[in-house]
Amino acid sequence: METVLNSLNINEVLESPMPVLVDFWAAWCGPCRVLTPTVDEIAKEYEGRVLVAKCNVDDCDDIAAAYGIRNIPTLLFFKNGELVDRTVGLVRKGEIAEKLDALL
Repeated sequence: METVLNSLNINEVLESPMPVLVDFWAAWCGPCRVLTPTVDEIAKEYEGRVLVAKCNVDDCDDIAAAYGIRNIPTLLFFKNGELVDRTVGLVRKGEIAEKLDALL
């Protein structure tokens, strides 16, 4: 299950003892809609091992700006509260899984 990331919970989410995957998206973004089922599958498969959060850039432009999000979809990978990797655009599920496995 994904967590909705916002200004109120960002610190709590990023300080999770588990690795964190943040999906920056928007409802109007076609590639984001294509990637959503993949992120949902990853969230289910990695439940209890990785925290998956979604951040709507239209609702949280301050967070998007803080992380330099200029294109969506963008996936950010955090470990111990630190940004360690990112992908921009559509990516295969296997590529996401490889990045998460490296953080576990």
